[in-house]
Amino acid sequence: MRTIHRLITGIDGSHAVLDGYLIDNSPEIDIARTRPAIVIVPGGGYEFTSDREAEPIALSMLGNGFHAFVLRYSVKPSAFPCSVIELATAVSIIRDSSSVWNIDPNAVIVAGFSAGGHLCATLGTGAARQEIEDHGLTVAQSAPNGMMLGYAVITSGRYAHDGSFASLMGMRKNDAELRKRLSLEKQVTHSTPPTFIWHTITDDLVPVQNALLFIDACVANGVPVEAHLYPSGGHGLSLGTRESAWHGTVAIEPCVQSWPDLFASWVRRTFGDDE
Repeated sequence: MRTIHRLITGIDGSHAVLDGYLIDNSPEIDIARTRPAIVIVPGGGYEFTSDREAEPIALSMLGNGFHAFVLRYSVKPSAFPCSVIELATAVSIIRDSSSVWNIDPNAVIVAGFSAGGHLCATLGTGAARQEIEDHGLTVAQSAPNGMMLGYAVITSGRYAHDGSFASLMGMRKNDAELRKRLSLEKQVTHSTPPTFIWHTITDDLVPVQNALLFIDACVANGVPVEAHLYPSGGHGLSLGTRESAWHGTVAIEPCVQSWPDLFASWVRRTFGDDE
């Protein structure tokens, strides 16, 4: 396995960090194999990026045979569109390097949790397309081929996680038009990439309606979507195992522990990466 480390300068002078974990090919198996790349985007309410939703997820993805990247994007006091431009830049770097890193350039999937899910869906739905193009990146360079949204912040409406929007919008937090644009169930189109989404019914911080609104929008626009709604568990579960739990004891939730394998199967079916 190889690791890579890239620094991405934000539009406000801040810095994001992209760390990659690359599986080496072997002449004993398939020296020319290309694999999907999973770009992991941790949550943290746009105030921090959670360790629990970073390396533990990357190791799980590696175990399923995928290259894994973790983006530590700029958070408060950085504000929109800084972080989404960083994510677009990360996708572009990965796609541009696909031949060197043995990546399938048509299987770059962003995988976000909580506010990180909002960031992924902002990129995936094209809600920040103008800002990204103004930065010099095209859709072909920066658009993901798929999305995984885990207990994602989606809506700025009735079921919003207001803290995430306040941190993301910064000095523009009272800008009604921007807040409406960042309500991502309203930004889904037929061009939104295939999406895998999961949430718990009992999430007490980001209500499950966030997932339901996005699922409904995908169905209405003909976007392929696979959804898993789990009966129990609070917010921020990550893998739901001891490896990703707070202090090794809290947020262990057996019922959600199936999502990485379900997601891996979805990737293989959707992007043709045979087991």
